[in-house]
Amino acid sequence: MVCRMFRIEAEVDKDRRDLLRSRLRDTNTAASPVLAALRGTPGEREVPLHVWALDPAGDLAGGLVGHTWTAWLHIANLWVDSTHRGTGLGTRLLAEAERIAATDRGCTGSRLETWDFQAPDFYRKQGYEVVCVIPDYPPGITEYTLTKRLA
Repeated sequence: MVCRMFRIEAEVDKDRRDLLRSRLRDTNTAASPVLAALRGTPGEREVPLHVWALDPAGDLAGGLVGHTWTAWLHIANLWVDSTHRGTGLGTRLLAEAERIAATDRGCTGSRLETWDFQAPDFYRKQGYEVVCVIPDYPPGITEYTLTKRLA
């Protein structure tokens, strides 16, 4: 049996982070024919997708920030100013992001995470289904992961 000594460090190191990501990508590509087939194609990279709603004065009324990767839209943030909530603006922002993802980028699915006090019911009304529930993330809050098949 070989005994190896390792020095364990806990520090932020962007160069090591990038190296680790590269090595993990290489390991995953070698292990998965699906990921291997993506290498060198446009689907390999995350492409930002942002949708904005501006009021008549040009101020931000709402917005959606996400990205597409392979055949999926990942919604990171969706926000509507309190003065415009209940007007359908959130639905319009989400629908536009889904349209761009499906029509222009060939996406067949969408995913997002939201907390219990945010908008799980809103997303369910838009056709999303809960696929994961994590209680106490963070403590006292429940996180939901939801997905939707795009037409």
